[in-house]
Amino acid sequence: MSWRQRWDFKQTNRFTTKRVLRFSHGPDLRLLRPTHNNLTSKLIMNSSQTARKLAGIHLIATLLMAVAATNGMAEIAPSGAPPNLVLSDTWSPVGEAFNPENRSDWKAVPNDLLLLEKDPRKASSDPGYYGRDYSFKGDAVVETPALTAVFQSAKGRITIYSRVGSKIVDLSPIRAESDSNAVCHLEVLKNANDEVALKVSFSLPGSPNTAGIFSFDRTGIAEVRPVENLKRIRLSGSIEYGVVPGFVIDDLIFGPSESLGTNMVGVPSENLFLGLVQGESTEFLLTWPKGKQRVSLRFGEVLGQRRITSVDFDNDGQSFYLAALSAPGIWHKETLTPGFLEKDIKIQWKRPFPAKWKTQLYEEEVKTTFAFRELKGDIWRGVPGSYSYPAWFSGDDAFYHLSKKVPPIGESLVYCLEPRHTPLTVSTPADILKQTLGRQTSEPILDVAGRKLRTHHRRGGDGVRRACTCGCTEAIQAIFEAGEEVRQKDDVQEALDDMIYFVHRHVERINEYQQFAEGLLKTIQEKKLTSPDLKLYLDGLEEIAQQIPQEYAVQKDNMKTFAYADDLSRKTIALTAKNDPNNLKAYMALLKAWRDMGGAQDYVLAKSHTITRSLCQAAGYGGVTLPGAISLAEDIRARCRQILRNPDGYEIWADY
Repeated sequence: MSWRQRWDFKQTNRFTTKRVLRFSHGPDLRLLRPTHNNLTSKLIMNSSQTARKLAGIHLIATLLMAVAATNGMAEIAPSGAPPNLVLSDTWSPVGEAFNPENRSDWKAVPNDLLLLEKDPRKASSDPGYYGRDYSFKGDAVVETPALTAVFQSAKGRITIYSRVGSKIVDLSPIRAESDSNAVCHLEVLKNANDEVALKVSFSLPGSPNTAGIFSFDRTGIAEVRPVENLKRIRLSGSIEYGVVPGFVIDDLIFGPSESLGTNMVGVPSENLFLGLVQGESTEFLLTWPKGKQRVSLRFGEVLGQRRITSVDFDNDGQSFYLAALSAPGIWHKETLTPGFLEKDIKIQWKRPFPAKWKTQLYEEEVKTTFAFRELKGDIWRGVPGSYSYPAWFSGDDAFYHLSKKVPPIGESLVYCLEPRHTPLTVSTPADILKQTLGRQTSEPILDVAGRKLRTHHRRGGDGVRRACTCGCTEAIQAIFEAGEEVRQKDDVQEALDDMIYFVHRHVERINEYQQFAEGLLKTIQEKKLTSPDLKLYLDGLEEIAQQIPQEYAVQKDNMKTFAYADDLSRKTIALTAKNDPNNLKAYMALLKAWRDMGGAQDYVLAKSHTITRSLCQAAGYGGVTLPGAISLAEDIRARCRQILRNPDGYEIWADY
């Protein structure tokens, strides 16, 4: 049974049963009791037919749960997974062999500490008992429906586990390269079913204590708020890839190949960072508000393989948020071999739930984002031309078709950032971004409005549907071939006006890229004078940016002018003055002139877009070992993001 069938079933029966599948950052598959229990009881008492229907629903739901588990859709939540938040005391400090599922010695910390008194009722009536703090005998553990956080006092770190027991990361303060931190004090600020907040103080010999407030709620998102000297945090683990999402621009993906020759790289800090943890079933997301935060990745050897061993985060004294997401196959790495060339290849990975799954492949030697489509098909772009779209789904199966224009090079990393037909019970990184930073802050980051294609249709849906020089000349050609040019003179004029409008929009967009390149080249040249240590980095960016005016100069004569287009329009409409057997031949010569002009414009526009994306990527990757380059990289990427907003359809497909 596919996810669509399962989802249709859930929707059909949404008034009698709750959803069978539950993803809450970490998947939680459980069968829930029917809603409206009192009403249901009366119906069962009064109608054996109703009882049989409800029993049938239970049976089908149980079967669905079994099918989902068999297909790897989700893992069954541990029997001890709490519906609310639980704060526990392990009663003795945990060690390296800690197992979050072995909780036999744990003691739950009561929401009301007066319950620990011999006579709770008497204590609650006496203010002398009020304000009591809880003293942990062992270590604190916070369990949420999505994750488990273990505050290891001896190690001075907080270990985050998924709800299915797999370790995600260790979180600890950074003040030196020493690992001798310890939790010297832990204070319970709030302990309720819907929120747990702990103030944690860390000590390091010879340094002042640091402290932060760690808050958890039912979403499974943890907030870390620095309160005393907690300026830098390290998240350690076996992290295969780190992703800096771009949304309007291509994501930056950091792995072993991006760290060759160095063990520490700095990455642009653009409000969120996604870590893909070894095993392809877990990832974590960091989000933070605007400020001067900095993210660095530390690389090292893990079991003989190069990995990101830690994410070091300078928090600028502001809160940041950490969420864990778990599901089998929540991300995937596919090695692309020559065997992928010019074939439809079904890979072993299947999407665990519907979302906007995407990958990056090389097109025109530039990493290009391809969202997996629901159907196989072709695509056309101004530079490479027509080719088979390289990634799609058939059901839950993932397919590739790679070609000479999009060759099988390196690895294809598959992951999702945003929902697309995603069940409400599944949270994506974009959902978490909105939950943590709020819609007002998240909107310009996600920039849904900036991903909409600009229109080149003068009359919207009433005009020539293929509103381009090829489409409009084709529509006019059909009129001339039918010998209807005189009778349909007005239609010819409307199509010509549509085409003139298209040409103007094309040229205006090309000019936007020229202005962008001119301003950026000026900034780079000025930066060379003030930052000679960044010369090699700036030289590389300058070389790429210069390609935009260079391509324009090469094609300038072929792109012609507005006056040239107006002259073609006058000559075309003149042929509609009278019927003449030579009209079609004369028009076909004009058609070629129209298309030669339009083709040159298409090429320059698409090329400008590709060069700008290449520049944006080079800015992000090229300065990772140069501390002074990070802020410059962020500025250049912001400029690229701005010019790439609302592209023309001849630059790239919608919402790439």
